[in-house]
Amino acid sequence: MAEVRFDETIHAPVRLRICGLLRQVDRMDFALLRDTLEVSDATLSKHLKIIITAGFASSAKEASAERKDARRLTWISLTPAGRRAFDAHLRALQQIAAPDGVPQVAARAPQLRFEHLHP
Repeated sequence: MAEVRFDETIHAPVRLRICGLLRQVDRMDFALLRDTLEVSDATLSKHLKIIITAGFASSAKEASAERKDARRLTWISLTPAGRRAFDAHLRALQQIAAPDGVPQVAARAPQLRFEHLHP
């Protein structure tokens, strides 16, 4: 059975979006990731540092064949552990949002009262 695990590191909104974008590709250029997320370099760097420190992503610098100057591209990718953690986190969110999620919780905590707001 596939792992289901809510991950606080991934769940922060910008980090969740980073992982969601990286999950779809092998790797993505820092600038494209920044522009897609519409965040500053500093904001993206801060969140990437957290994800990389957790072992969920990696970065690599490479020369660009298209550039004439010495600037290098920074490529970001999810690690296999990052892909597994992101997938497990998505499953946890799906479980939380499932229509039958509340009855499951209620069965484990009968002393709590729940009110269904939606039919």
